[in-house]
Amino acid sequence: RGKLVKMLQDIGARAMEVYEFLLKGTDPRLWGYPLMQSPVNMTAILLTYIFFVLVAGPRFMANRKPFQLKEAMIAYNFTMVAMSTFIVYEFLMSGWATTYTWRCDAIDYSDSPQGLRMVRVAWLFLFSKFIELLDTVFFVLRKKHGQITFLHVFHHSFMPWTWWWGVSFAPGGMGSFHAMVNSIVHIIMYSYYGLSAAGPQFQKFLWWKKYMTAIQLVQFVMVSLHATQYYFMKSCDYQVPLFIHLIWMYGTFFFVLFSNFWYQAYVKGKRLPKQDTKPSLNGKANGTTLVANGKYHENSTSNGTSNSSSHHKNGSAHAGKMKKS
Repeated sequence: RGKLVKMLQDIGARAMEVYEFLLKGTDPRLWGYPLMQSPVNMTAILLTYIFFVLVAGPRFMANRKPFQLKEAMIAYNFTMVAMSTFIVYEFLMSGWATTYTWRCDAIDYSDSPQGLRMVRVAWLFLFSKFIELLDTVFFVLRKKHGQITFLHVFHHSFMPWTWWWGVSFAPGGMGSFHAMVNSIVHIIMYSYYGLSAAGPQFQKFLWWKKYMTAIQLVQFVMVSLHATQYYFMKSCDYQVPLFIHLIWMYGTFFFVLFSNFWYQAYVKGKRLPKQDTKPSLNGKANGTTLVANGKYHENSTSNGTSNSSSHHKNGSAHAGKMKKS
């Protein structure tokens, strides 16, 4: 028993050494930003999120009627549109539309105005991932439990956790490309959600809903192709190549998931619900809504009041348990 205790103590001491070594390697320009002093606080937030979504939230709502939250969701979705638009603009101005080559772009670790601007937008993108946890909170409070798949929760918790390390060590450079592309996609998706939440009178403005899965696929292709360049360059001075490998795997993994959904739904037709020939009695659109966050439902509410089958933002298919980027 004494040997076991000694072994555990040695393992703990070694783990602390690795942890402290990693923290010393983080970018000091980020130390003054919220949540960036150490990974402890952000990990606690994500664990709390998982506990609420899987345990506390469903128990709280067990004997309660679903909240409607129409006004809150409209405000939330259009706030996310504005934030995503600002993030894209800042990424462009911080390098992608100014000094970057869109190939092997190194990280600017200096205190230059442009380097500090990239640090700020990289952190803001990370912070937006914590705000997006509200997506799932809304599902819980509205008792849309079918939309809370494993892949949905995994994506919403894993993405901010990994991006914390990415921002801490590599704020900028070619590794930030996927964040900019993801923010562009979010402008489109949250615009859809905001209009959908506003009511059936806005359905005529949502003709582009059927293209949302295609937009997601294009995103993953762009991210993976951009990262693939690294493997064919004779030399590249990007400072943290590990993140390029992870980004390539991430983009490829979700491309496969969404390609499978596309094939099952549109080629084989297995996931398309039967059309309801009866007119809707409550004035709500009763059809098939394909929303880009990866949830596919029969006769559910699409992030608002339209009564449609939705393929929701965070990349899970209700019928196929699929999840997005």
